[in-house]
Amino acid sequence: MPHLLNLLAAIALLVWATYIVRTGVLRLFGANLRHVISRSVGNRLQALLAGFAVTTLVQSSTATGLIVASFVGRGLIATATALAVMLGADIGTSVMVVVFSFDLSWLSPLLIFVGVVMFISREATGVGRFGRIVIGLGLITLALQLIVAATQPLTQSPAVRQLLASLPSDVLLDLLVGAVLTVLSYSSLAIVLLTATLAGAGMLPPGVALGLVLGANIGSGLLGVLTTARADVATRRLPVGNLLFKLAGCLLVVPWLPQLRQLLESQWPAVAQQVVVFHLLFNVALALLFIGLTGVLARGLERWLVAPPPPPSQSRPRHLDPVALQTPSLAIACAAREALHQADVVETMLRGVMDVIRRNDLQLSAQLRQMDDTVDDLYSAIKFYLTQISREALSEREGRRWTDIVSFTINMEQIGDVVERVLQDVEDKKIQKGRSFSEAGMAEISHLHERLLANLRLGMSVFLDGHVNDARKLLEEKARFRDLEHEYAASHIARLRDNTAQSIETSSLHLDLISELKRINSHICSIAYPILESAGVLADTRIRDSRLAELMADEGRR
Repeated sequence: MPHLLNLLAAIALLVWATYIVRTGVLRLFGANLRHVISRSVGNRLQALLAGFAVTTLVQSSTATGLIVASFVGRGLIATATALAVMLGADIGTSVMVVVFSFDLSWLSPLLIFVGVVMFISREATGVGRFGRIVIGLGLITLALQLIVAATQPLTQSPAVRQLLASLPSDVLLDLLVGAVLTVLSYSSLAIVLLTATLAGAGMLPPGVALGLVLGANIGSGLLGVLTTARADVATRRLPVGNLLFKLAGCLLVVPWLPQLRQLLESQWPAVAQQVVVFHLLFNVALALLFIGLTGVLARGLERWLVAPPPPPSQSRPRHLDPVALQTPSLAIACAAREALHQADVVETMLRGVMDVIRRNDLQLSAQLRQMDDTVDDLYSAIKFYLTQISREALSEREGRRWTDIVSFTINMEQIGDVVERVLQDVEDKKIQKGRSFSEAGMAEISHLHERLLANLRLGMSVFLDGHVNDARKLLEEKARFRDLEHEYAASHIARLRDNTAQSIETSSLHLDLISELKRINSHICSIAYPILESAGVLADTRIRDSRLAELMADEGRR
């Protein structure tokens, strides 16, 4: 029993170590990996090499597939090109299996020691995040050693030998077991390494081991299909196509397994070597066989998986791709795009306020007030989406961006609430009572409204680009707007002294309206604070002029 527990613990450590490496690489290189893929798909060969390169870093073809599937869903990469990327990704995983199959027992303690020192001493930096990857690599090699040590006593047990001898030679059962284990562990690399280690220790017959390898490949394809099951149709095409390639490859290989086994035995005496080489040859053969058929399969998938027409409602989230949650840096970008969509709805509401005031349009007012529900729904969706992103897998910069998006969406939601309240006041105090603003009062409100729209567009630009100079301009607008509000309030009081009838009738609404516009402007200007604070130019009570001047000069030179 203790030996079995040791084996299970070693297997668990192997799976966990592959997870550590995968998340560590995504945290350190996430944005760059997306850049490599998006920029390296000029033709099928380049796409295959890009998939190979990225997967050797991530050590997970599933992670690569999720990144590429999200690109396909947004129309950034064609399905045929993405299928070529996945063929290269599968070769990348196979190569890493070969690397880890060598005797690296001398390397494991060194990797763990160096990784821990790097991680503890510089945890919040890129060095610390790279140390996390090094720790994972060391744990993988350690787990393989532990598996070998745990299987030796088991293979000497008569009961275990009798059990292994009685195993049915059923390829379909081997395929099923390999696929299920891969889905459960979320790593075909870990399962193939485990299979090779157990086969090398005599725990698995060679024929069963080869069947498990094929099953691990099918399980890798199933992982992509299951992970994207709730995504849009365009996103689901890639994992389905990748799974079809793997199934077709297995159907072609299974009848020839006995002959392949004899060929492997003649070239590589060690059973563990036979397993890893078979895994590599299988994926290389898939790439050579199907690289020319990616276009044919892509066209078939596009005819089979047809995207439904978009719903008439515009309140649904457009960019919150659930597939991207597996790649935190990509998910952050999706959340930022959705936050800009929320801001577009807010701008539509704000822009329509003056039309309601000028034309006394109750129907438009009702439509605009109803849009506040859209803003609230988008805020809730973005907030929930962000909570699903693993903060542990975010870099320091991405963590700040996470906070910026939350702050931005909160401000947009509050602006929507203020606009709804303004529209309700206009209906109650102006339209229904048949009142109108004086010409001077209307001009003041129009001027404030125009500045407000300009500031909102500037705020969206600051959120998108994070330029310090634009953030400074936005913050300066807060003081200017406050001065205008005081000036126009004083002008209104002067008109009251002159007994202007229209000003007397709309006095309460006029003062409330310019006050609410100032409140909206304050929410817009709040977008600048995180940018200035992260740049180190924001003091407790004022902007640090000298530091700000340096940054503005740097931006000017760029």
